[in-house]
Amino acid sequence: MSNCASASRSTGPLLILAAHELPGLTLTAELLATELPTNSHLHTEGPYALRLMSTRPGGVRVAVWDTDPRVPPGFKGDPLGASPPAESEHGRGLHLVKACADDVGVSVLRCLGTSKGGKLHGCDGCPLLP
Repeated sequence: MSNCASASRSTGPLLILAAHELPGLTLTAELLATELPTNSHLHTEGPYALRLMSTRPGGVRVAVWDTDPRVPPGFKGDPLGASPPAESEHGRGLHLVKACADDVGVSVLRCLGTSKGGKLHGCDGCPLLP
C-alpha cells in the first residue's frame, strides 16, 4: 500500500467531519468514523458510504451503508466472540466499536432501489467536545 493511500484512508473521515462543521468530535468519534468504513472496505465487495448525523446536542451517529446484507457479529445483540491475540494485526475493529459506542445497531435493506439493498450499520453516543 502506498503512503498516499494510507494517508487518504486515515484523513478521509476527518475531512468529512470538518466539511460538515463537526470539527469538535472527540477522538472516539474519529475512531468510529474510521473503523466502520474500514470494516466495509475489508469485508464487502461493493460500494460503501459513511453517514454522520447529529442525534442530539453534543452527540453524533456514525453509520456506514454497504451493499452486503450480512450483519457483522455483535450488531444484533449476539456475542462478538473472543478478542484476537495480542500479537494479531487484525480483528479488533468491531471490538473497538462495541467498547467505545453507547449503542450499536443495524438495518438490513432487503429492497433494491435507491439504497441498492445491503445494510446500514452504525453506532450512537459519540460526544462532541464543548
